[in-house]
Amino acid sequence: MPSMLDAVVVGAGPNGLTAAVELARRGLRVEVFEAKDTVGGGARTEELTLPGFRHDPCSAVHPLGIGSPAFRNMPLDRYGLQWLHPELPMAHPFDDGTAAVLSRSVSETAASFGPRDAGTYRRLLAPYLGKWDVLARDFMSLPLTALPRDPIGLARFGTVGLPPYSWLMRRFRDDRARALMAGLVAHVIAPLDGLATGGVGMLFALAAHENGWPLPRGGSQSISDALTAYLRELGGAVHTGFEVKRLDDLPPARTYLFDTSPTALARIAGLGRAYDGYKYGAAVFKIDYALDGPVPWTAQEPRRAGTVQIGPSSRDIATALTQASGGTAPDTPFLITAQPSLVDPSRAPEGKHVFWAYGHVPNGWEGDFTDAIERQIERFAPGFRDRILARATAGPPQLAERNANYVGGDIACGAARGIQLLLRPKISLFPYATRHPSVFLCSSAAWPGPGVHGMSGHNAAKAVWRALRKADQR
Repeated sequence: MPSMLDAVVVGAGPNGLTAAVELARRGLRVEVFEAKDTVGGGARTEELTLPGFRHDPCSAVHPLGIGSPAFRNMPLDRYGLQWLHPELPMAHPFDDGTAAVLSRSVSETAASFGPRDAGTYRRLLAPYLGKWDVLARDFMSLPLTALPRDPIGLARFGTVGLPPYSWLMRRFRDDRARALMAGLVAHVIAPLDGLATGGVGMLFALAAHENGWPLPRGGSQSISDALTAYLRELGGAVHTGFEVKRLDDLPPARTYLFDTSPTALARIAGLGRAYDGYKYGAAVFKIDYALDGPVPWTAQEPRRAGTVQIGPSSRDIATALTQASGGTAPDTPFLITAQPSLVDPSRAPEGKHVFWAYGHVPNGWEGDFTDAIERQIERFAPGFRDRILARATAGPPQLAERNANYVGGDIACGAARGIQLLLRPKISLFPYATRHPSVFLCSSAAWPGPGVHGMSGHNAAKAVWRALRKADQR
């Protein structure tokens, strides 16, 4: 009879796979169980529109992936993961036909804001340039999973990052800089006036300058496939098409890690109302396009950018986020769009393109946001609709059906606002543990939260490793 497993992971998203790899590297026997027929969670790639057009149903661009302390410590390139960098990480067009940019170069970025804010931006970023590896490890490993390597630098970042974005915005005199930075904050899908929203904008800006905002060759599935291949080489096993409804469905193990929502974890593990206070946030309405050519942006800079933010003013962006979080579909949406085939021709037939876009809507919203999104794109790219060959739309109900972690269409697996941005899924210094001594949470519902970076899984694996060592020493 086979011996008991050391760890079972429920969910084969990037965090679940990362947790499994970290434990397998320590010589533990690990198996992963995934409800869908393929691994990936929020990092998948599928033909959603027409044959030959490969789309990412959720995450597409990975500023925190290439710089992730967890991923950097793994030989994922041996398993096919290759990062592709667009000429510009991001562009932010305006109604006058110009655009600000987030470039690999701090100077180029600053210059796009105009002379009144260029120096301010350079001074804001200067203390942290060249320190990404230490800052990311210290920031993303909290709480209590590792002692800070640079506590002074982390504290300095905190003094700028902990206040709301509105404090950071006051440093800039013109709205070009304010709008681009507001768009960076909006990537966590929460109002701009919340705790630590300034730090969110700073982190995404630093990521661009230090490592870029790349896309994986072949699509986001490449990240998940590389993690899976590495895990199998380490002796771990992955089972797909296996839906877990209760712990008894799983083989006996010393520990269980859940790359799921806290709601699902409580239901499966019999934890009752343990996470009733956990809040889910605004959702997104996502459209994947097959295009007959590149997006015809009026400004030149978006034609060279992997990501394009669409929100002409900081006030427009703030209003859209507040409305979506408050239960109203915005009249003028803020959009995040991506252009994978600009740097990866394998994603579409020759001469064709894939295009990715979403706007924010209320959690569980059942309306159709297609026209609002396309009107906003046409505003900055006249003739866009003429290039559409096919589209695949997914509102909150469809997103939740595709991925059970996206409760009500919340792709962040929980509202990233207020104290829940920093202390998730509950106010605790041990967010990965549960009241069941053998059950742990490893999804983006736990620190450091949303994004394809694997750090929630990495940190949870450390917590499990310590728990097992402690048990062995008794």
